[in-house]
Amino acid sequence: MVALTERPTARLTTQTVEITQDTTAIRSLDWDRDRFDIEFALENGTTYNSFLIRGEKVALVDTSHEKFRQLYLDALVELIDPREIDYLVISHTEPDHSGLVKDVLQLNPNIVVVGAKVAMQFLDDLVHQPFERKLVKSGDRLDLGKGHALEFVSAPNLHWPDTILTYDHGTQTLFTCDVFGMHYCDDQTYDEDLALLDADYKTYYDCLMGPNARSVLAALKRMADLPEIKTIATGHGPLLQHHIPELVGRYRTWSQEQAKAATTVALFYVSEYGYGDRLANAIAQGIAKTGVVVEMIDLLEADAQEVRELVDIAAGIVIGMPPQTGNSATQTTTLLSTILAATHAKQAFGLFESGGGDDESVYPLRNRFQEIGVTEAFAPILIKETPTEATYQLCEEAGTDLGQWLTRDRSIKQMKSLDGDLDKALGRLSGGLYIITAKKGEASSAMLASWVAQASYEPLGITIAVAKDRAIESFMHVGDRFVLNVLEEGNYQTLMKHFLKRFAPGSDRFAGIKIYPASNGCPILADALAYLECEVLSRLEGDDHWIVYSSVDAGRVSKPDGLTAVHHRKVGNHY
Repeated sequence: MVALTERPTARLTTQTVEITQDTTAIRSLDWDRDRFDIEFALENGTTYNSFLIRGEKVALVDTSHEKFRQLYLDALVELIDPREIDYLVISHTEPDHSGLVKDVLQLNPNIVVVGAKVAMQFLDDLVHQPFERKLVKSGDRLDLGKGHALEFVSAPNLHWPDTILTYDHGTQTLFTCDVFGMHYCDDQTYDEDLALLDADYKTYYDCLMGPNARSVLAALKRMADLPEIKTIATGHGPLLQHHIPELVGRYRTWSQEQAKAATTVALFYVSEYGYGDRLANAIAQGIAKTGVVVEMIDLLEADAQEVRELVDIAAGIVIGMPPQTGNSATQTTTLLSTILAATHAKQAFGLFESGGGDDESVYPLRNRFQEIGVTEAFAPILIKETPTEATYQLCEEAGTDLGQWLTRDRSIKQMKSLDGDLDKALGRLSGGLYIITAKKGEASSAMLASWVAQASYEPLGITIAVAKDRAIESFMHVGDRFVLNVLEEGNYQTLMKHFLKRFAPGSDRFAGIKIYPASNGCPILADALAYLECEVLSRLEGDDHWIVYSSVDAGRVSKPDGLTAVHHRKVGNHY
């Protein structure tokens, strides 16, 4: 029995479908959504799929986007009294799937939240309330009774670091969240007409899964150990039932092709020790900003052959130091030796402590890498106390430095790729000179900018082009606040020279610079001609830049007669 709500003017509807024994899909249909996370355009809307599994115990797999709050909760309450739900399985914490976790917990504070360790850490920051939790990893099981035994499969980086897949042995259904999904909105529950879905399935893979091709292959390898899969219950688009071998096979083929061509970093860490997983994720985010693929490997779950093969093809190696004592020490020591044996001089490396208090020292391993002739991309990150926002910023910036080192030849080639006349003509587009300053908690950043323009009157708005691999990019997401400092003609050289220099990861961008706080908490440069206090409203993705659209909430000019400094270029393929 399928129950459809009336379509409201906003074209948001819900659909409940019994997809197999004791299992109901709650599909939130976003008919007119034309862009997803500002990352890519949508032609056919999207859906957000959630699932209710009823055994002797009841599990809810994922929730929905917050825009569906009332529609989703009404559909859920119609199916079950939320107080009867025992478990809430979090496939990953991206807001389109976890946007209503807090609401569900308010309806039933006794629900046990099930997910990866990293997911729980993210949820703490999302829901801001205590909740019962159950940490799971690959191979762990949760028995709901009535034959519904849930087995979990780790799938980090697809496309969030905390992703898990959930297999119900009772119905042979694999709940995959983003994996094998697509942005396609239709009343049809399943993949009946493959021709209609081809383009959206490929676009989705290219945008979300392709950059993590090796992680896709690793997840497919783990999936191979599962029994037959009769239904793939995706988080977006139709569920897969009619064409599973074909569509899973496409993932394998595409990922194998992508993995051969991609620049890859192997990042090794220990998830169950200290802050290893959170620090590793911060470094991985920094690396990914440069377009480099990151393959994250938990040393406690790693296979020696898999490690050897990955290190052999990796352009960079990052290691979070494991504990030097305990049950796992022998295994991790052996794997570190395996990594060293497969390393060669053309690679780059970075080391960080996990912060567990019993870390292996970075220095003997660092010396071994240097003896081999491997390039150190960033100085060892030493954790002596509980990590702060500034610590994670340091990690992300260190990852970006590594990625930029590995892609330096590619960047130079791109700079030389434009036609001479076109290049010179494009360079005649001029812009002002500005410095963006931002602050989040203890972390702060700054960037010299020229590609700035007023974009709207209502609200007063501006656009700024921010390169994807700039450190400040992490401070320029929707809802973030910053200050745009306008530099003055004839009085900009000192500030420009300071902010053009290359800063070491985690270093203070404002050392020696006169600043004072804006009302939004971000630094204002005392020597700027004017400043604008801004808040990010949306982002549009280009190939190598984000176009950040922001409202302007306050501003002031220090010298009414002063002129904005102008940046004149001769070529258009670099700043």
